[in-house]
Amino acid sequence: MTGVGLVSELLGLRFASHRTHHDPMHENKKPGTPAVSRVVGDTLVELVYDPEKRTTALAVSRFEGLWNLEAELKIPTGETLIPYSAGNNLIVNECVLLPSRPVEYGLKAELIEDIRAYIHRHVALSEEFEIVAAYYVLLTWVYDAFNEVPYLRFLGDWGTGKTRALTTIGSICYKPFFASGASTVSPIFHIQDTFAGTLVLDEADLPYSDAKAELVKIFNNGTARGMPVLRSIVNRHKEINPYAFKVFGPKIVATRQRYEDRALESRFITERTGGMPLRQDISISLPQSLKADALELRNRLLHFRLCEFFKIKAEPEALLSDLDPRLKQMSLPLLSMVDEPDIRTQVQLALTAQFEQTRAESESTPDVAVLACALVAMQDHPGQDIPVGQIARRYSDAYGDLEPRSARWIGSVLRNVFHLTTRKSKGVYVIPAFEQEKITALAARRGIAI
Repeated sequence: MTGVGLVSELLGLRFASHRTHHDPMHENKKPGTPAVSRVVGDTLVELVYDPEKRTTALAVSRFEGLWNLEAELKIPTGETLIPYSAGNNLIVNECVLLPSRPVEYGLKAELIEDIRAYIHRHVALSEEFEIVAAYYVLLTWVYDAFNEVPYLRFLGDWGTGKTRALTTIGSICYKPFFASGASTVSPIFHIQDTFAGTLVLDEADLPYSDAKAELVKIFNNGTARGMPVLRSIVNRHKEINPYAFKVFGPKIVATRQRYEDRALESRFITERTGGMPLRQDISISLPQSLKADALELRNRLLHFRLCEFFKIKAEPEALLSDLDPRLKQMSLPLLSMVDEPDIRTQVQLALTAQFEQTRAESESTPDVAVLACALVAMQDHPGQDIPVGQIARRYSDAYGDLEPRSARWIGSVLRNVFHLTTRKSKGVYVIPAFEQEKITALAARRGIAI
């Protein structure tokens, strides 16, 4: 069986519009389209799974939170939606976690406090990030009401609590799918596309270049709606067909190192693990009660989604005006979930502090140092061509003792990293005068000043 065939078996019913739903708890077979979630006009449909009865159903809400559990639902397209089988491997083996039924969530502020209390019981996080994580959990349950979504990341060495944080927080997110860097990337594409939930990925550094490149595609395309990843798959007739995998959605990852790609880095809201000792009130191992506590919160969060989804909207006034454009884009959905002004200010300050730290770290990289040297050289040649050799000399004077670099390397960085034009003039390579405005803009974006 091909890899795609294995994935199709794992998912249960990927090409299932022509197949039948089979629940091992029932003998009758019902034709229909297996559904995980749908937004149909003003109706919300969500798959639920009762682990005690080992049955699945569709939670259907038509009137802002009023819901029924239904075995099938006919929709205006002519389709009949049915729940995925309770025998689906991903559901049975808890690779994907679902609520069992909607439960009254109470007030939003109470729900947030209960999420924070649950996180606090099991994970040692900074106070600021604990607040961010609680609202991020809430965001995952309505993320599809926005056009962008940021990612949450735990960054640190082994033994610093990254996996504990992933397990604790991931278990209460919207349709979390758990995987690790040891997994092949193909199932991640398929499951993300099918369940459209929260990808919870441990050991996401992925040292192997091919797998890392595929994962980066998921991360780079997954923050914005309408940016699928095209891949070729083999169908049951052994025909190769391109397929657009939807990868938009929230993601929680754990890594030991930052990614080299600065654009990719800008998609993460990061907590550095290992900086705080494990509190005395936190057990060394996650308790058995965590599973029941997580299910209770997922049930309440499902009710929150059914009640609030159509009311959720972006709140641009929640943004700070002096933020980097990418940070504005990534933080808007999260800040839009915060109603209380004082808590919103705390989240704004936490995001701003992280942005400043990321900027400071990026300024210490060799690439940014080259740009800084180009900016200084530009001051000596206002409105004129800038010799690349002069930039190389400035770099050598400032950093050569620590990291000697050739003029050829300097020119490569200018062209390939910053996309500046270089050309030969009077026997030497120069940056043309018309690129000076671009140098100024690039330096301003990276916080470089002289």
